[in-house]
Amino acid sequence: MTTPHGRPTVAFRDLFSHGAIDYAAFRPRYPDALFAAIAERAPGRALAWDCGTGNGQAALGLAPYFRRVIATDASSAQLARAPAHPGVEYRLAPAEASGLPAASVDVVTVAQAVHWFDLPAFYAETWRVLAPGGILAVWCYGLIEIAPHADALVRDLYDHTLGPYWAPERRLVDAGYRTLPFPFAEFALPDLAIEATLTLDALAGYLRTWSAVHRYVEVHGDDPVAPLVRELAPWWGEAGAARPVRWPLAGRAGTMTTP
Repeated sequence: MTTPHGRPTVAFRDLFSHGAIDYAAFRPRYPDALFAAIAERAPGRALAWDCGTGNGQAALGLAPYFRRVIATDASSAQLARAPAHPGVEYRLAPAEASGLPAASVDVVTVAQAVHWFDLPAFYAETWRVLAPGGILAVWCYGLIEIAPHADALVRDLYDHTLGPYWAPERRLVDAGYRTLPFPFAEFALPDLAIEATLTLDALAGYLRTWSAVHRYVEVHGDDPVAPLVRELAPWWGEAGAARPVRWPLAGRAGTMTTP
């Protein structure tokens, strides 16, 4: 089976549709300064393609800066939870076969998802759809940072309890995408972090969106996040109390170079 452009289709590993409701509720939003920096380097402001959009977190961030944003994902369940916006058009499509016209896109963005893609096929599609001078920006965020005691518990959950249940691709995120093959003329993205305030329930909801948590539950039948919540509860404070948290951002961005 091939795409409309004659290339073989790529098998889609659907790791997140089953958690689409929680993903929409608990995954963080990206800082506006990131989208402003991307737009500043774009050769135009006509069209941005947000690939692997999930529930549209990055697509909504791009919308103030581009006349049109086309946001694609291979999961219909994820797209069903994306908020409507007059400047954003959601489409069901794999990263490697967008269906967009050639040389039509000023910016391609991928938030917390490029490590799941077939990279050679995705890069070929990016090259096809980018207009001259167009840019690709991909980014991810690291472990949530709360306070030393809480961070140690989250790290133990991540490394030890869930260690065997992370997919190999997660190593690219752990490295902040520094080891990601990236055949573009790079420029630096700003040094930014996602900042928010979370209740303990919201923290637990976020942790339960991790793909490794879902794999752990499938194998063991119990919730690996619950012990962490119980241990944090006395320190966190009264029910409904919110604490400041942050996720460091890391990424790669660049313009097209000669293949």
